[in-house]
Amino acid sequence: MKQNWLLIIAGPLLLASLSGCGTPHSAHAAEAAPQTAHAVAAVRVVRRDLDRGMVVTGELTPFQEVEVMAKVAGYVRRMYVDVGDSVSQGQVLAVLEVPEMTDDLNRAGAAIQRNRADLNRAEDEIRRAETAHELAHVTYHRLSNVSRNQPGLVAQQEIDDAQTRDQMAEAQVAAVRSALAAAQEQIKVSEAEQSKYKTMLQYTRVVAPFAGVVTRRYANVGSMIQAGVASQTQTMPIVRLSQNNLLRVVVPVPESAAGIVHQGSSVEIRVPSLAKSFAGKVARTAERIDTSTRTMRTEIDVPNPGGVLIPGMYAEISLSLAMSAQVIAVPLTAIMEEAGQKRVWVVDSGSRLQVRRISTGLETPDFIEVPSGLREGEIVVAALRGQFRPGQAVIPKFEDSASGAKGGE
Repeated sequence: MKQNWLLIIAGPLLLASLSGCGTPHSAHAAEAAPQTAHAVAAVRVVRRDLDRGMVVTGELTPFQEVEVMAKVAGYVRRMYVDVGDSVSQGQVLAVLEVPEMTDDLNRAGAAIQRNRADLNRAEDEIRRAETAHELAHVTYHRLSNVSRNQPGLVAQQEIDDAQTRDQMAEAQVAAVRSALAAAQEQIKVSEAEQSKYKTMLQYTRVVAPFAGVVTRRYANVGSMIQAGVASQTQTMPIVRLSQNNLLRVVVPVPESAAGIVHQGSSVEIRVPSLAKSFAGKVARTAERIDTSTRTMRTEIDVPNPGGVLIPGMYAEISLSLAMSAQVIAVPLTAIMEEAGQKRVWVVDSGSRLQVRRISTGLETPDFIEVPSGLREGEIVVAALRGQFRPGQAVIPKFEDSASGAKGGE
């Protein structure tokens, strides 16, 4: 009987003790449940300009560069420029000495004077021949008229002789006129010869074909310069001249972008050695793919009025291949792909995750266009670290500058 009373008394106490031990654990679990939400890197969906491009390297070269040759052979009498000198178009670079050319010019002048004297003599001859012909012609017609009016008064032999003299005088006039024309043509030939020597004499003054900078000097005073004829490979030039106020960059555009790059396309040119960027435009393209390199030759003109850029520098050219203005875009790190479908994790108004299927458009190295599936202002997970599940509570931490200051909601 005593044992039963002990069980009756101890039972409630044990239950009370067990109940008292379980109450703090349940309260602790209830308090720990809201703390399962963890921070995630997030970004707010905004509109931005997207520009997809590519970077190719090239070398700055003068817009045009030539080795100035002499048209005529001679000795250098004067040199007016040296390396580094800036010259204008038409400026005299050097003067050659060609003594025999002056003699040729004088001989051509003397030939003109002689031909003019021949012309004057021919003019006198034609006047005399025309006078003789007129006299012979009148004489023949007089005798013919007398013989016709008074037959037998004038012998026929005399009439025939007069006619012969008339015809001979006429032929003499024609001959003198031919000689006069020949003298006139000979004067033209002599004048053309004189003009030729005058032109050749002007070539003794070697001038700049365009404005530029002398980058190399080959000749000195007294140097013998051969005429710059293409068949003479040993000809020594006077100077090398480069046009540096306008440069060009030749870049090989890959076949994949050849159909997008066109004349007039704007590009950005960065010169690493100067740590500066310059604006330029595609001036011309080959419009043909080089089968050996599978690239298209593309030239970009770069204005250089201040001479900051130096030919030979390497440049990085950023080509714009596609552009979209003010489109909804998200970072590439926010995109996940499953079974060929692109999705993102969206943080809803209750700070819980949802999977959203989206369509994509233009892609750049950092962002991708989202034509449908997202609205401006929504929040997406920017970095897919760890495992996520729909409905999971999260604390978004904004890292994108377009979404505001770094912090949570």
